[in-house]
Amino acid sequence: MSTCARAALDLREPLAGTAATARTWLLIEQPGPWGARALTASRLDAALGAALEAAAESTGVRVALIRRPGRQPAGPGGTRVLAAHTLPGHAWTRTARLADPEALRALDLTALGAGDPASFEALGGVAYDGPPLALVCTNGKRDTCCAVLGRPLAEELALTAPDSVWEITHLGGHRFSPTLLVLPHGYAYGRSSAPEVKEILRATAAGEVVVTGARGRSCWDRPGQAAELALRERLSGAGPDDLAVTGTEGAAPRWEVALAHRDGRRWRVTVAEGASHPPRPESCGGTPAAPRRMDVVAVRQL
Repeated sequence: MSTCARAALDLREPLAGTAATARTWLLIEQPGPWGARALTASRLDAALGAALEAAAESTGVRVALIRRPGRQPAGPGGTRVLAAHTLPGHAWTRTARLADPEALRALDLTALGAGDPASFEALGGVAYDGPPLALVCTNGKRDTCCAVLGRPLAEELALTAPDSVWEITHLGGHRFSPTLLVLPHGYAYGRSSAPEVKEILRATAAGEVVVTGARGRSCWDRPGQAAELALRERLSGAGPDDLAVTGTEGAAPRWEVALAHRDGRRWRVTVAEGASHPPRPESCGGTPAAPRRMDVVAVRQL
């Protein structure tokens, strides 16, 4: 196991509250090699990648490249693009085939981030009705761990669920490799084995949420991610649309997170920011540091 992932595992660094934050994911199929900043260092036109990256800033949209495991070429019919909005009760996933990726310049990313798929549908996007998706981070140019640990996981999963598995360019948290994002609900996971991911996909298809190994639901900020996971550990059988973060008050190093169940119950969860010691590399080859962590210190039902 490569350095940063081995160190984080040996030091039992917690996973909760470490997921990338995004309400909506825009995922563009791009086979071939990826650079460290893949949107501008791949076979996707660099100017288009830079334009999408700039347009997505502060919209709640995260743009990434995807490809099938095993360096497979793109499928017929043009470039596959997926858009997924992940807020509970309002989640949707759309898919499209584009003859020319330049059409993506017409997307209204502010609207996509707010949950309106109209501009994506205008490009031919239709509702995705396939199985839940596991997107495994495999970009070795970003971090060695993602290649060494992510690629074997993606390839093993693809043997039995080829339609469910994609490689993705970047999910953050290299030291938690292998990392993955599961759609349609947007939960991120770390340190996952193939049997564990298969169970996550089964549970997702059944309307369940697996908390073990979860880093958080990407639509929430990091205190909200930690608070929601802590509450899910206390509630048996809460589905993906049953719990929502309704507000976060405070600032680092302490927050009060409000959560609601759709049956009317309410909670306040206190989350404190701490530091993981001793210092460890947050990325392979990086300078050792004490990465921040989200610790839940109180859960109160109102």
